[in-house]
Amino acid sequence: MIEFKGGHFERAVILWGVRWYVSYPISYRQLEEMMAERGVEVDHSTLNRWVVKYSPVLEQEFHCRKRTAGSSWRLDETYVKVKGCWKYLYRAVDKAGATVDFLLTAKRDRKAALRFLRKAIGRHGAPEKITIDKSGANTAAIESYNKEHKADIEIRQIKYLNNIVEQDHRAIKRVARPMLGFKSFRSAAATLAGVELMHMIRKGQLQTTGELHPAEQFYALAA
Repeated sequence: MIEFKGGHFERAVILWGVRWYVSYPISYRQLEEMMAERGVEVDHSTLNRWVVKYSPVLEQEFHCRKRTAGSSWRLDETYVKVKGCWKYLYRAVDKAGATVDFLLTAKRDRKAALRFLRKAIGRHGAPEKITIDKSGANTAAIESYNKEHKADIEIRQIKYLNNIVEQDHRAIKRVARPMLGFKSFRSAAATLAGVELMHMIRKGQLQTTGELHPAEQFYALAA
């Protein structure tokens, strides 16, 4: 169970605020107004602390209950603005569109792509094949992983097959856009973990024992 000790608000209220922010394209000040309309007086800076603190914890809990991803991945990266500078969100989905994993990095190069691969493979095991664009950095990262681990991951560079991950980026960017850029790398990584978490829940990637609404699945992670 995730601990919510030390706060002035009940767990249900904290989870309510976090879920709304990572689910919908709203700002913290808009969320503050929405909470006030429902009788909860909470400052936008407190809402920010909740999201940054609890999103990564909930995402980690999700991965303990996540459905298995397929063995054919589509890998790509998109841009996220942090302190006025562009950073890179590496993402992979399987051929059915289920999210495999994600990682925010400061640079877009072989080392960054290799870090993402190690994270994704560490959680899911090595795929049979990875489809990428013409990125030399991604190609070099997969080749490095194959050499380092004596693996045999097939590399495919077929543009139309990668459309599925490029389209999937849009769901993340749609929610992140009203956030008006992140003030720190840490807050960006934590918040995006929450956005990705809710996106995966909506795609039906959480193992459940019954028919639960996405909101109920989110709250169940803290139980």
